[in-house]
Amino acid sequence: MLLAGGSAGVLGLGLLASDHVHQRGREYMPDMAHSIPYDAFAENPVMRDGKTLQAPVSGTIPRGFTPFRYAAGTEEAERAGRELLDPLPATPENVVRGKVLYQTFCLVCHGQRGRGDGPLVPRIPNPPSYSSERVRAFPPGRIYHVISLGTGNMPSYASQVSPQERWLIVRYVQTLQAAEGPP
Repeated sequence: MLLAGGSAGVLGLGLLASDHVHQRGREYMPDMAHSIPYDAFAENPVMRDGKTLQAPVSGTIPRGFTPFRYAAGTEEAERAGRELLDPLPATPENVVRGKVLYQTFCLVCHGQRGRGDGPLVPRIPNPPSYSSERVRAFPPGRIYHVISLGTGNMPSYASQVSPQERWLIVRYVQTLQAAEGPP
């Protein structure tokens, strides 16, 4: 009996709800579905400062962005050399990918074999050879720092080369150093 009464109640509610077939259903929060669009640079009376486009909250970083917590300079480069570790595995594919990137971004100054004899050298001061004792002593993190922030006459490549691509270039530079043999 209780089951029959419950079924009748549900059926009755269904009939009441279907009474307005020609009308749309009720919206719980109509402002969510039919919000007022504001242009990104237009004034917005809803916001405290009157701007639609808001500055990000301080201390936040964009998705996919990896902060680089090192400044320019020799001391910071040495610290990066001690702290940064190559996250990529030592595979032949990574060396090949690093070679392609090296040929795209580095060869013009550093040369085919990393000896500092690239095609631009007559117009710019010679960059150091990768086989020099000083550069051979650089740990991978320091080479990564140099690519990221630049040093001396070398500019930063951070805007052109992603962090993963920088590590691929570091791996290829180490391959060039190994190909030169012991100092």
